[in-house]
Amino acid sequence: MERGWRVWWVKRRWYERNQRLLRRWRINRHAARGGFFIRHPVEGELLEALDEGRLRIGAGTLLEPGCWLTLAPEGEIEIGAGCFLNRNTMIAAQGRVAIGDHTMLANGCFVGDAEHRYDDPTVPITWQGFTSKGPVEIGPNCWFGVNCVVTSGVTIGERCVVGANSVVTADLPPRTIAAGAPAKPIRQIDFVEPGDGE
Repeated sequence: MERGWRVWWVKRRWYERNQRLLRRWRINRHAARGGFFIRHPVEGELLEALDEGRLRIGAGTLLEPGCWLTLAPEGEIEIGAGCFLNRNTMIAAQGRVAIGDHTMLANGCFVGDAEHRYDDPTVPITWQGFTSKGPVEIGPNCWFGVNCVVTSGVTIGERCVVGANSVVTADLPPRTIAAGAPAKPIRQIDFVEPGDGE
């Protein structure tokens, strides 16, 4: 019984590590130095990745409460300047995920460069590891609606808009509105020219 409690306590401390005041202070120190903002609570390996330079966040970017950034030991996440990650957004990097400047992710979005394996019937699914089609690259000035998913190997061009509840499984060209599961381009964005509407 004693060993069971010890194991439980060690795991609980790991799962709840970002709630510790010293860790929060260290995360906030990184944020202050980099000019970005993190509203606690946040989850994942943020502190370790910030310490090692594998998580880079641009000035003016905001992570809202509940954001979860998780990285494999060799994983990298780069988030540009002026980005907005709303509540409960998750970014998972087995290799590399890059998000350009001034991109917005609404509540509940998921961006990941790997998927869980499930093809070995002799091994529990939680032990099978991951497979990937490659890194994820999201251009600047993109907007993702609520509960969007971006899967591995996808490149999204600059100034794309992705509708709520969409699943992006293939590249999107720049300046495209897309939606659906899987997401399909709907049309190119009609930009306002300087002087229009005056």
